[in-house]
Amino acid sequence: MSIRYEDAGVDRDKGDLFVERIQKLVKSTYGKEVKSGVGGFASLYDIGGGKLLAAGCDGVGTKLKISQLLNKHDTIGQDLVAMCANDVICTGARPLFFLDYIACGKLNLATSEAIVKGIVDACKESSMALVGGETAEMPGMYSSGEYDLAGFCVGEVEEQFLIDGKNLKEGDDLVVLRSSGLHSNGFSLVRKLIKNDEIKLLQQCLTPTKLYVKSILAAIKEKTFNLKGFAHITGSGFLNVPRINPKFGYEFTNLPEVPTLFQELQKRAGLEDKEMFSTFNMGIGFVIAVQEGQGKILAEFMQKHGEEAFCAGKVNRNAGIIGIESNKKRILIS
Repeated sequence: MSIRYEDAGVDRDKGDLFVERIQKLVKSTYGKEVKSGVGGFASLYDIGGGKLLAAGCDGVGTKLKISQLLNKHDTIGQDLVAMCANDVICTGARPLFFLDYIACGKLNLATSEAIVKGIVDACKESSMALVGGETAEMPGMYSSGEYDLAGFCVGEVEEQFLIDGKNLKEGDDLVVLRSSGLHSNGFSLVRKLIKNDEIKLLQQCLTPTKLYVKSILAAIKEKTFNLKGFAHITGSGFLNVPRINPKFGYEFTNLPEVPTLFQELQKRAGLEDKEMFSTFNMGIGFVIAVQEGQGKILAEFMQKHGEEAFCAGKVNRNAGIIGIESNKKRILIS
């Protein structure tokens, strides 16, 4: 018997339906300055002078429950920053500043300081300023030791250098960047599969989300690469890839081996490859679409900038379809 994400209490279909239902309400607030809103990795706002602000917000999800269980709070701040900043760079924008929101039942100074230190370290690594935030103490809302986090990131990109997938072509190369682990997605299912006394495995799950800001901005700055689009592989796994441009398909024939942590989770959950690649990042945290013939050179460039990078696939005409070769089988997800 398999254990799916829905069995852990997460209804992705209802989440998609919610976004669909509120779109009209949300768009009623838009003026001509809004270039991109709901649906993208980051929203785009025209501030004039040929410049756009790119903005995103996110949280860490129930990975927080593992952090609280292990009483380890010094890396969860990096998860928060990475979930936001990795989205913002998908537009080609340089992250400028960050704000955080910490909510708890009762303020614990040591815990909160550890969280903020993680946020600060990640902001420094991303060359961002932590310009403010909010700490809310709400007795009765959260139990003792519980807290929640949200983050807000704003970046800037010149409109002429915006990377939005519109120039994508059949045959373009797909370069993938390794994740550091689970990152910050799928944890409602993870917590159903791993017991609270499996400390070493839980510690491995707590590995912070990798920041791709430096390496991606280096590739953009290089100018020799014709970068077509980016995808941050977060919730729903490889289903994020068509967000580059849903009019195309994406075929991955040379992915690196799936890390053992994901293999163990798959064994415990009894899930097919299709379900795993639609839930977890499976060891891939970021996908880059680049001009045909430049994939191998870009992968080598990213390796020199600290990434485990692979030229792993091609863009095709199968709109919205992701093809993946895994375990000597080809799977299709859409």
